[in-house]
Amino acid sequence: MVLEKLNYLVECITQDLIKYLMEDNKNMTMEEAMDIVYNSKTFEKLNDFETHLYYESSAYVYEYLKEEMENNKIKK
Repeated sequence: MVLEKLNYLVECITQDLIKYLMEDNKNMTMEEAMDIVYNSKTFEKLNDFETHLYYESSAYVYEYLKEEMENNKIKK
């Protein structure tokens, strides 16, 4: 039961991250945004329940993703 709730939180944040990427980058497709999110260290940390990143707001997690993108750790 607890794992289901945690997975739900991760899923909701992930959906928001994809939406934020598409809003900030008007030419980005959903597939491109999904590729960025799912291949990021941010997503990896979000799914690591020991980090407790899933407790943070979507906007907070998005800042991590943007920082990761700016540092060229993942492709835009």
